[in-house]
Amino acid sequence: MSWVVISTVLTVIMVPYPVTEAKKCNFPAIFNFGDSNSDTGGLSAAFGQVPTPNGITFFHTPAGRYSDGRLIIDFLGGVFKKLLPKEEYFSKALYTFDIGHNDITAGYNLDMTTEQVKAYIPNVLDQFSNVIRSVYKEGGRSFWIHNVGPIGCLAYMLDRYPVSAAETDNFGCAKPFNEVSQYFNHNLNETIVQLREELPKATIIYVDVYTVKYNLISHAQKYGFDENSVVACCGDGGKYNFNNHARCGATKIVNGEKIVIAKSCKDPSVKIIWDGIHFTEAANEWIFEQIANGEFSDPPISLKSTSLKIACRGNVSSYHY
Repeated sequence: MSWVVISTVLTVIMVPYPVTEAKKCNFPAIFNFGDSNSDTGGLSAAFGQVPTPNGITFFHTPAGRYSDGRLIIDFLGGVFKKLLPKEEYFSKALYTFDIGHNDITAGYNLDMTTEQVKAYIPNVLDQFSNVIRSVYKEGGRSFWIHNVGPIGCLAYMLDRYPVSAAETDNFGCAKPFNEVSQYFNHNLNETIVQLREELPKATIIYVDVYTVKYNLISHAQKYGFDENSVVACCGDGGKYNFNNHARCGATKIVNGEKIVIAKSCKDPSVKIIWDGIHFTEAANEWIFEQIANGEFSDPPISLKSTSLKIACRGNVSSYHY
């Protein structure tokens, strides 16, 4: 699919371990459309494996994920035995979407102003709608869509595009960038409302990941995390432990020996941001626990709810918005 300034990966989640207690809905497969926040190996398969110390917490080796361990989608996923899904799975599967971060940051990478970035967001969402329509046309009926997180709290943005003290909130996040995230999310929500009317047999759930992530960052110590919530765990020093020219796992030759210069912190379990762009396994698990019960979903449907089970069984005609 061709999207404006977007990096989208389609992943069939095949998780070779029990990530959570057995899910009651029993989706035969989960198809994920997303960027590296939810990529379980597509990017690595195409361009080469992510380096150590990625994967150190759970896999103890790089496993295609830009994190020290598992991602939100890993906790959402189930245990599947075969690599390729059966044809009948496509209409019964759960389709998850976690997009938008790259669309926003790509504009800044092209030296666009905030207003210019906001101006192209409707076009991105038009193309997103076309993707949903295409999946629906092929039989997809159950959609779980995450909004964009607070990109103004990521070291990647804070280091590369510094803002004034007046534009920084009490937790170290850049307010202008977070406002763009909120603008994107407002438009995404309106887009989903339109899609529900257009695709009456679909169950489309909007998940407010922004609120969950910002709550975690702004109350880090309350939830058992380091108070320096915007500082990355894995990096090469600096105010945010982030160097765009030496990202997590970067190496250099010293006395003829290759050494890692962008290393992991001692305890990733208390850090929220892994490498300045992505979240740690501990943060991903905490976020999953908040969204799994439906409290931050619209409509407020739990992963184990009757309504989602109805969609899972394909009898979506009895559930409308």
